[in-house]
Amino acid sequence: MNEASRHDAWQAGDSYEIFMGRWSRRIAPLFLDFIALPAGLDWLEVGCGTGALSAAIISRCNPKSLVAVDPSEGFLARARTDVTDPRAEFRKGDAQELAIETASRDAAVSALTLNFVPDRAKALSEMKRVVRPGGAVAFYVWDYPGGGLEFLRNFWTDAAALDPKGVELAEARRFPFCTPDGLTVLAREAGLANITCEALDTPTVFSDFDDYWRPFTMGAGPAPGYVASLAQEARERLKDRLEASLPREADGSIALKARAWAVKAKEG
Repeated sequence: MNEASRHDAWQAGDSYEIFMGRWSRRIAPLFLDFIALPAGLDWLEVGCGTGALSAAIISRCNPKSLVAVDPSEGFLARARTDVTDPRAEFRKGDAQELAIETASRDAAVSALTLNFVPDRAKALSEMKRVVRPGGAVAFYVWDYPGGGLEFLRNFWTDAAALDPKGVELAEARRFPFCTPDGLTVLAREAGLANITCEALDTPTVFSDFDDYWRPFTMGAGPAPGYVASLAQEARERLKDRLEASLPREADGSIALKARAWAVKAKEG
C-alpha cells in the first residue's frame, strides 16, 4: 500500500463523522432531489460509510428496501446505530465485487466513495449489473480538482507552503478525474448511458477555528493522517498558518463552501 492510499483506510466512524460526515449529510438530500426517483423502490447503496445517504434515502424516498454495503466495519457499526429502520440492511462488501443478485435492484447509488475504489469502472459495472431494466445508476464525488471542498483546499495550500512533499496526499492531485468530463467518460467506460452530470453545492460553516482544526487531528482520512504524521513543532506551524490565513466572519466563524459532482444514468 502506497503512502497516499494508506491514509484512505477509513475505519473510525465517529472521527469520520466529525471530519467529513457532517458535510456529507448536507449533500445527500441535494443528490436525491437530482436523481428524483419515485417511492417504493429497492435500493442498493455502494460505500455507505457512516450512513449519511442511507438515512436520507429512508427519510425522503420511502424505499421498499435498502441494502447498503461498505468494506469498513467501523463505518457499518456507526451506520447501523444511526439508521435503525428495518427496511435498511447494512452489509460488509466490496464495490468491485458486489454479492448482490443481477437485476435485483431498482436503483444503485454511491456517495463520495468512487474515487477511493481501485477499479472504478468495475465498481460502476457492478452497479449496472444489479439494476433492473429501466433502473437508475447514480453517484457523486467531491469536486477535488476544482477546489470545491474549500476547507480541504485551504488546508493543503498552507500545508504545501510549509512542506512541498505534503501535497502528494492532496485529493486534487490524486483524483484529477473528479470533473464533469472525467466522470462522464468513466460512466461511459462502464457501459452506462443517458448520462447527466450536475453540481451540488452546500455551505460549510465552522463556528470558530477550533471547530475547523479539531477534525484534522482525529486521524480519519488523508489530511488528518498527514497531520498525525507531523512532528509536534511542524504541526503547530501548520495550525498557526491556517489560523492566520482562513477567512473570518464578524462573529469569528469560518464560512466556506463545498461542491460535489453528481452523475446519473438510466438503464435501457
